[in-house]
Amino acid sequence: MEPLGGWKRTHTCGELNRSHVNQLVTLMGWIHRRRDHGGLIFVDLRDRYGITQIIFDSQIDSKTYERARQLRNEFVVAIKGYVRQRPAAMINPNRSTGEIEIVTHEIKILNEAITTPFPIVDQVDATEENRLKYRYLDLRRPEMQANLILRHKLYQLARNYFTKNSFVEIETPYLMKSTPEGARDYLVPSRNYKGRFYALPQSPQTYKQLLMVAGFDRYFQIVRCFRDEDLRSDRQPEFTQIDIEMSFVEPEDIYAVMEGFMKEVFQEFFQENLKTPIPRLTFAEAQQRFGSDKPDLRFGMEIATVTELVKKTEFKVFRQAAENHQIICGICLKNGAGYSRKRMDELNSYILETGGKGLVQIKVSENGWDSSLSKFFSPTEILALNQAMQASPGDLLLLVADESEKAYTLMGSLRLKLAREENLIDKDKHQLLWIVDFPLLEFSPEENRYVSRHHPFTSPMDDDIPQLAEKPAEVRAKAYDLVLDGYEIAGGSIRIHSRELQKEIFKVLQIDAQEAEQKFGFLMDAFQYGAPPHGGIAFGFDRLAMLLAGRTSLRDVIAFPKTTSALSLMDNAPTTVSPVQLKELGLILEKSVADQE
Repeated sequence: MEPLGGWKRTHTCGELNRSHVNQLVTLMGWIHRRRDHGGLIFVDLRDRYGITQIIFDSQIDSKTYERARQLRNEFVVAIKGYVRQRPAAMINPNRSTGEIEIVTHEIKILNEAITTPFPIVDQVDATEENRLKYRYLDLRRPEMQANLILRHKLYQLARNYFTKNSFVEIETPYLMKSTPEGARDYLVPSRNYKGRFYALPQSPQTYKQLLMVAGFDRYFQIVRCFRDEDLRSDRQPEFTQIDIEMSFVEPEDIYAVMEGFMKEVFQEFFQENLKTPIPRLTFAEAQQRFGSDKPDLRFGMEIATVTELVKKTEFKVFRQAAENHQIICGICLKNGAGYSRKRMDELNSYILETGGKGLVQIKVSENGWDSSLSKFFSPTEILALNQAMQASPGDLLLLVADESEKAYTLMGSLRLKLAREENLIDKDKHQLLWIVDFPLLEFSPEENRYVSRHHPFTSPMDDDIPQLAEKPAEVRAKAYDLVLDGYEIAGGSIRIHSRELQKEIFKVLQIDAQEAEQKFGFLMDAFQYGAPPHGGIAFGFDRLAMLLAGRTSLRDVIAFPKTTSALSLMDNAPTTVSPVQLKELGLILEKSVADQE
């Protein structure tokens, strides 16, 4: 290992080209690859900007050549040499530096490296567990660096857009009051107030509403949030939001500002001129046509509801379902009639595993249906069903009969599964849409009460307020989600700014006055001092970055993510703490927990 000793990097490994020929340059970086050709050693030198080919020639400088023989992958080096143009036949068109090479005269080995647990290359053949354990090495790989640079650009674009649109960036606390209403809070014990806890914010919801009461009519923040919930590929225990709130607005105002933001996002990252206004679907329509409140519109295969067409058929499954006020719905898989019996059995098993009762499968032929079920349907019913599902000979009809919400969800899940397996999704196409008119509440059988579909501060539609007491399930919310390519990337609502209406919502949610005061008293107090009408939205920053980068896991766009079980394999967090630390916090572990340590 050698110190820099006055050496200064003159260029990065991604910027040299023909205009630099004959210049003396100093580059620093990691050995990406070394090739010894006997008398000539070729090295690819890498930094985050790119790769430059370096030559050590024994005929030009034998001492430097001998030192180059010590080099191994991932050694950190500094080299001095002259830029030379490559022969035409040796130009590498896939590199920005592909027209030149550096003939080296001096080299410093700044640090050696042992063999890495996996190669520092794109499309690496390594388990995700290994990549997370050695994350600092995984982040050396060019594709991972590109993901984080994209994330950086998204930060800057968001800040610039909202700033030029008169939004003020304001930080809100990380140590806040626990108001569990949704996912579990991460709790932080207080040393000064033993037995009391802060919570890490699931979102800055109450704070941003208070900022509206304070008169900041346009607020934003790129903020960390924390939720102690079960994880999956597109969730993390700590995540980032672009948090936004505006005063004196209705949903149309929110849509306009956010569509302006997405126009800039599309232009920057997809080089596409986004057409606005972005299409809208009601929650009910999205469920009935696509079986999801975040439908992927890059392909068709819409769900058809055919209950009325088959309710009198001789096919007992359909007739009884209709009599029991269930629905029959399905999708048409184009050119799917060639599916084998094994493949069709797999589809049926998928529906059963997803919670359905079974999948009706009908192959459409020139003569009607190639199915034993055809005997239960009249020619008129067969024709009507084919027309309703836009089926042609060679297609496969897939139907279920069940309770409305379950039936649509099953078909939505199957629709997406088949689209992925049959490569029906155009990955070069991107589709945005708004989902609007959500139900304000949903009934929780576990809690035997209505709960907020979004959060308890969401405003109901003005026309639906009279139904809160008698028909709460029919009340619609002034809520909206923004969906990109089948992923929810943002969600928000117009908030309740009336103390009396907020009390009424708490009553419907069975949050009594004492609980409301304990959890939200500070917000209710603030409403007494003139709260403006306000509303907002929050973008899932990590998820948006994931989609812009063309990835399928949030972990690919977060520098140091957790696993799906909320572990950090690199530093082994969470870890145990010493008895001294626990004593300072006034905590004692249960014996069963202590025995596990």
